[in-house]
Amino acid sequence: MCGIVGYIGKRDVAPLLLEGLQRLEYRGYDSAGVVVSSPKTPALKMVKAKGRVRDLEAKVPARFKGTTGIAHTRWATHGAPSDVNAHPHLDAEGKVAVVHNGIIDNASDLRRKLEADGVEFLSETDTEVLVHLISRSQAEKLEDKVRETLRVIEGTYGIAVMHADFPDRIVVARNGSPVVLGIGEKEMFVASDIAALVTHTRQIVTLDDGEMATLKADDFRTYTTEGTRTTSEPTTVEWEAASYDMGGHDTYMHKEIHEQADAVDRVLRGRIDDRFSTVHLGGLNLDAREARRIRRVKILGCGTSYHAGMIGAQMIEELARIPSDAEPASEFRYRNAVVDPDTLYIAVSQSGETYDVLAAVQELKRKGARVLGIVNVVGSAIAREADGGIYVHAGPEVCVVSTKCFTNTTVAFGLLALHLGRTRDLSVRDGKRIIEGLRKLPAQIAEMLEQEDEIKKLAEEYAQARSMLFIGRVRGYPVAREASLKLKEVSYIHAEAYPASELKHGPLALIEPALPTVAIVPDDDLLEKNRAAMEEIKARSGKILAVAHQPQEKADQTIVVPKNEDELDPILMGIPLQLLAYHTALALGRDIDKPRNLAKSVTVE
Repeated sequence: MCGIVGYIGKRDVAPLLLEGLQRLEYRGYDSAGVVVSSPKTPALKMVKAKGRVRDLEAKVPARFKGTTGIAHTRWATHGAPSDVNAHPHLDAEGKVAVVHNGIIDNASDLRRKLEADGVEFLSETDTEVLVHLISRSQAEKLEDKVRETLRVIEGTYGIAVMHADFPDRIVVARNGSPVVLGIGEKEMFVASDIAALVTHTRQIVTLDDGEMATLKADDFRTYTTEGTRTTSEPTTVEWEAASYDMGGHDTYMHKEIHEQADAVDRVLRGRIDDRFSTVHLGGLNLDAREARRIRRVKILGCGTSYHAGMIGAQMIEELARIPSDAEPASEFRYRNAVVDPDTLYIAVSQSGETYDVLAAVQELKRKGARVLGIVNVVGSAIAREADGGIYVHAGPEVCVVSTKCFTNTTVAFGLLALHLGRTRDLSVRDGKRIIEGLRKLPAQIAEMLEQEDEIKKLAEEYAQARSMLFIGRVRGYPVAREASLKLKEVSYIHAEAYPASELKHGPLALIEPALPTVAIVPDDDLLEKNRAAMEEIKARSGKILAVAHQPQEKADQTIVVPKNEDELDPILMGIPLQLLAYHTALALGRDIDKPRNLAKSVTVE
């Protein structure tokens, strides 16, 4: 959940590293640091600062030259944010520098042993253990020193290591936390995310778990932690540096909300098959006979991806008539679940690196399950581990809270549900109906975004609330869950989501004029049931904001959403609630792109 950037070549390294940290700041932003050296002056020079990358930049002296360096922006796991706890960490002699993403599970035991041997620790971090272990290794090569250290480490890591005695190289390693190499012209880059690389190169190599690499200015080689050489061919990434710019918007969240019409068009492009009223999803690696043998679908994700999975499960049940459900991957991987060979498992992750999801995938694969991935990043760990899957093509998403990737993921589930349905018993007529609905989505999203000024006024009114309740029934419930999450993530207003049918079983005790309720009211066969729930709230003097396909008499205000097919309506109903969360946070003066305590890619437990 932190950002790593490294470079070795001929250019002045500090500006490159600071630029890379700026692009990765969404992955962690409570402290940052940088260390540099060069073959001619191999002594390590380091600057660290609590706070944002701009705070680090202000501390970097004018004479801070070097052609090799590693840098880091941190999201705290061990020790509070401080200059001392910031990465990189150095050994006592100042010869070894390490930046690290992940968590060393046995750090406490190792720390006690090192302290017993006379080592003095400066920080509270688990990472400092790595530095001292590497420093104390008697191996002759830096690669062997790192390898020897990793043998005693338990936990997850993405690391980059510099050593003053080996000024011509950076050694990196991965286990459960992403490490990406960037291949330049007589220069090499390393990062935890391609966002830090695309300004300089689009040729990348993604390390696998248990893999290491040595970077020199004109070469790189990859090998396992056991020392066996591996073959890693560079691939070309789709995204360009301009994709990470704000494009005239004040925040990335605002930009990404407004990119959704185009993003949905991308995920649909080239996949619709009008001849057979279905879709082409070649990456599934699942033929028709295998699809027909599926008896159940289990969808695993975390946070927003879990909510997208809830919507996906409903669409698969409705269109393909396969029993389906979604579950937090963080719970599934710990409950010793029964793994059924007739169940199709689907792992959902925007980054493709979410640790809880990846660990669940690895456990499922170990037990012989078929796993598909729905991810946004080509070549990510989950994409490589899965048997097949769907790329959602949302483009880079920089804001910590997910908007366009959530929407594209739900559309991807619509495509999958249609594919499975047409493989089974969904009629041609219904296939055409769903295709028509999918094609309407981009224009309908654009239509909703035109309501932004009205939604902004509502948000400024509701920003005074200390808590909000979100309700929905069946198709509306996952929308309520996701809208509640968005509001609390970005505005820090407490919010809860409940099935509308559960109001009378407890939550009605909370209703009062000071607690607004947001009701998701699709125009489907449950419309009257949802209206009855609003009646219950109004009878207790509750205030209601409805999100519906027509104005609701019992609501104080209604955000009107264009009607699509019943099965696809949840995809659209979340869009205005993203804007509501955004403008509520804006009214409260929140740091919208980087909410407190959160980071974009959750690559630790």
